[in-house]
Order: sequence, then structure tokens, then C-alpha cells
Amino acid sequence: MPADHLAGHHSTTRLDVLVIGEALVDIVVSAHGTLEHPGGSPANVAYGLGRLGAATTLMTSISDDRHGRAIRDHLSSADVRLVPGSVKPGSTATATAVLASDGSAQYDFDIAWDIPRSSPAALPKILHTGSVASFLSPGAAKVRALLEQSHQRCLVTYDPNIRPALLGSHHEALATFEALVPLTDVIKLSDEDAQWLYPKLQMEDVPEHLLKLGTGLVAVTRGAEGSRIQTETTRIDVPAMRSSVVDTIGAGDAYTSALIYGLLMRGTDGLAPSVLESLGQMASKAAAITVRRAGAQTPTLEELHQRLPESQPATG
Repeated sequence: MPADHLAGHHSTTRLDVLVIGEALVDIVVSAHGTLEHPGGSPANVAYGLGRLGAATTLMTSISDDRHGRAIRDHLSSADVRLVPGSVKPGSTATATAVLASDGSAQYDFDIAWDIPRSSPAALPKILHTGSVASFLSPGAAKVRALLEQSHQRCLVTYDPNIRPALLGSHHEALATFEALVPLTDVIKLSDEDAQWLYPKLQMEDVPEHLLKLGTGLVAVTRGAEGSRIQTETTRIDVPAMRSSVVDTIGAGDAYTSALIYGLLMRGTDGLAPSVLESLGQMASKAAAITVRRAGAQTPTLEELHQRLPESQPATG
């Protein structure tokens, strides 16, 4: 969608986001032992939006086992609702993350992905999807069908959140990704996602490529180097905020949640440069808060509005 399509969306009433994607349990293995946290990129985004006060519903696939109940309790604590049919027989997916001494994570997944073949009961202001849910069969085809139904009727955001171990060949994954791009208004991806998808492109050329494919806004996160937000007419570089790092789990999802929340709240100014700057700063702050604590514990709206003790830009 062109950027002017984005500019027509703003929230004047109750906030409303439908997130479609996997919910799982992160099993985190480090030198300090093993911990379990509810996770999965789309579920993290839904949780983050709920923590910020957005009325959020998640369409997912979990089971009524110990892990599934932990996920439901976690989401419920942020007032996130589940679409009926999201709880199924079987076992709930897991992702085992082995942490290095610098807090970075290597993942191993045990996941099957499918969703009911149904349409949302009500059209949200924003529909968000991404990660494994947009690539893994059989559910990925149903996700695409929902985007095809919705993309001209509400704002669609997408975070591919690349997990190479689950994607099969690069050629197939890239084709799946690029088929979804024209169905979106906003794409958020990390520099690692961009490098994996487009190893022959310079990093600064990836947003322009995606805009030509049909999305309206591209946000690329670059860790301590901050993020870049780009539309057809504007490019904004936003510095990261300096932060002590406990682990990086959920940081990108916190960025995405705050970006979506900002899109909901931006009023009638569309995508003016000042709006993009504000969106990027709020999203960067959400990520900085999240890396300070274990697991995908995203900030509340109150925390997002507080001054960080170390809120100066990161230097590297």
C-alpha cells in the first residue's frame, strides 16, 4: 500500500489490534540454569500491546497443557483475549534458547502451526502477523488468506522475524515473504532478517526494495545502532537508547508493539517526518526497557512515559 493509504488510518475510539501467529514457551538455558517464559514473536507483540493499553486479541494455536496454561495466564495478565478455536489438542510449541555470555540467543524449535479456517468476528483497526506463522505450513496459507481479505480494509503490519531453522530453502522463504509484502502497510524487520532475506543487497537498499514491492513503511532495527524508518518520501534514523542488557529476548517484539501502538495513537498527522521520529523513539525506548529484564517483559504505558536512568543515545 502507498504511504497515503497509511495516512488515512487513525484511532478516534477504542484501540483494537488482531494479532495472528504463534504462541509458545521459551525455555532459556544459560550459565545460571534453565528458565521458562511464555513467548513467540506474535504472542509477545500481543502481550506488549496489551501492556500498553490497546484492546488486543490473538489468533493462535496452543494446547490445554502446562505450557498452554502458562501462556494463557501470561496473556490474560495483559488483558489479551484469544480468538475462539485457538486452544487445540496436542502439545504447546516450545523454543529452546541457549544464551551466550553476551546475552545473545541461539534457538531450537518444537512447533506445529495451524489456525482455524475462519475470518475474524470483527475487523480490527490494525491486523498484525509475522514470524513462523507466516512461513510454516499448513497455517501460513490461512494467514495469507486473512491478509488478502483484510489488507484494504484495515492497516496491516508484518514482522518476518526470520528463524532459518524453520524455513526450508532460502528461495521458498523469500518467495513466501515477498508474496505477503504487497498485502501489508508496515513491515518491521531486524538487520539480521534483512541480511538473511537479501544477502546481495546493501542494508540501506532493503527498505526501498520493499517499498517498491508495495508496502508503505519499513522499519529496520539495527541493535545498538538504532533503527531506520522509511517511506516513499521520508527516511528517519533513530538512535538506540543505551541500556544494560540482561538478555535480548523479546526486544524486537517490544519495538514492534510500541510501533503499532504509536500508529494507533498518532492522530491525523499521517506519516509526517515528526510522526516517524516519534514512532521510532517510542519503539526504541520500549526495546531498551525490555532488554533490562529477563524474557519478553515489555513495558507498560506508564514505564514508556518515564525517563530512563540512562536515556542518552547508544554509541555502539
